[in-house]
Amino acid sequence: MRYIATVILIFVGLATQAQQQIIDKVVATIGSELVLLSEVEEQHALSLAQRGTLPEDARCRIVEQLMANKLLINQAVLDSVEVSEDEVETQLDARIEQILSYMNGDIEQFETYYGQSIGAVKEQFRRDLRNQLLSERMRSQIMADVKVTPSEVKSFYSSITVDSLPYFSSEVEISEIVMRPKTNEAERNKMITKLEDIKAQIENGTSDFPSMAQKFSEDGSARLGGDLGWASRGKFVPEFEAAAYKLKDNEISDVVTTEFGFHLIQMLGRRGNAINVRHILLRPRPSDNDLELAERKLDSIRTLIMDDSISFSVAVKTYSFEDIQSYNNDGRMVNSVTGNTFFEVGDLDPDVYFTIDTMEVGSMSKPFRFRQQDEYFFRLVRLESRTQPHTANLAADYSKIQKAAIESKRNEFINNWIENRIDDTFIQVDTRYNGCLNLDLWRKAREIRP
Repeated sequence: MRYIATVILIFVGLATQAQQQIIDKVVATIGSELVLLSEVEEQHALSLAQRGTLPEDARCRIVEQLMANKLLINQAVLDSVEVSEDEVETQLDARIEQILSYMNGDIEQFETYYGQSIGAVKEQFRRDLRNQLLSERMRSQIMADVKVTPSEVKSFYSSITVDSLPYFSSEVEISEIVMRPKTNEAERNKMITKLEDIKAQIENGTSDFPSMAQKFSEDGSARLGGDLGWASRGKFVPEFEAAAYKLKDNEISDVVTTEFGFHLIQMLGRRGNAINVRHILLRPRPSDNDLELAERKLDSIRTLIMDDSISFSVAVKTYSFEDIQSYNNDGRMVNSVTGNTFFEVGDLDPDVYFTIDTMEVGSMSKPFRFRQQDEYFFRLVRLESRTQPHTANLAADYSKIQKAAIESKRNEFINNWIENRIDDTFIQVDTRYNGCLNLDLWRKAREIRP
C-alpha cells in the first residue's frame, strides 16, 4: 500500500458546503487529529465535479489520504513544528487575491459564489490553511535528507521499460537582457501632483481613502480600498516601510516613491512590530519617446556584445532589470513549472517563440517589446541550446531522470515513514469504512492509551 499525503484544498469546498448540508461526525481519529465526514464528502464531491466519474473505492482512497495528512499534522504538533500567524495571513491574502483575479476582481461575484464576505471566508479557512502548512512543513522535514547518487539514478533509469520511457519534445535554453523604460520627469511630476490632490481631498473631507483607492489605485489592493492587511517588518520594500512605520494611527503620508511607482500610505493600526496600512498606488507610464529611447539603448548594448566589447554576462549585471528572475541567473530564463532552464518550445511566450524560431544556437535577437503586469519592457534573447525531439536517455536527460529518481525515492521514504508511524499512534476508523481494504493497516494499528 502507498500513503502519499495530499494537500488539503482550501476554499474549494465552501460553495458546495453552502448548497449541501452534511450531518457531521468524526469518522477517523489519528492521535489528536480528527477526520470529519464532511471533509470526506466535500473531497468526493470536488473530485466528482473535476473528473465526471470516480471508481467505487473513491471514498476509501479519500479517507486514506486524509488520514495520512492528519498523521503528518499530529506529528508536527508533537515535534513543535511552528507556523507563524503572519505566514498564515500572507498565504490567505495571496489565495484570496488569486481567486479574485480569476473573477476579474469582482468582489460581489466572490461573495455571491461563496455565500460569505471575504473576511468570513478567510476566518473560516484560517485553521485549515494552518494545518496544511504544518503538514507540508512536516513532510519537508521528514524528506530533507533524501538524496540520490549517480548509481541510483542509473538504476532508476534501468528499471523503466523501454516502452515506458517518456518522449521529449524539442527544448531550448534561452538567456535574456531586459530593460525597463524610464519615465520622463514630466510624467513623474504629473503622478505626484495627482496624489497630492487626492490627499488634499481626503484630508478636507470631500472624499475618503478607501473610495479613492478603489477609484485610482493601480494594484490588486484597490478592490479592498487599498488595505494591505497585517504585515511585520520586511514584507514591504524599504522606502515604503520606512515611511509607513513613521505614521500614527489614521495619518496619511506624503507621496512615497518606490520601484513600483508613487504611493500615499495611511496607517490603520499596530500590533507590536506588525502594522496594518492601506495605500494608493499610481504607476507613471512611459511615453512613446521613452519607449523608443529604451529600445535604442538595448540595441546599442547588443552591438557592444556582438563586437566583444562587453560579455553577455556583464551586460546582464550592468543593464538588465534587477526584478526579472533571470537577472540572478546570469541572464538564463528559468521555467517556472519545472524549475530548470529548459523550455519546450510550445510552452514559450508567443513573442519569444516566434523570435527564436529561426535563430541559430548562439545567436542573439534584436530588442523586442513585451508586457508584464501592465508595464512595457524590452528584451533581447540569446539562444543557448536546442534539442531535437527524442526518447529519454541518460546522456541527454540526466537532470530530468535524476529529478524523477529523487521524487520516487521521496515517495517511498514518506510512505515508509507513515507506515512505521501508524504503529505508534492512537488510531480509530469508523465502521462504515470496514469494506475499505486499503485501510486494513490503519485498523490493525496498536491503540496507544494514556
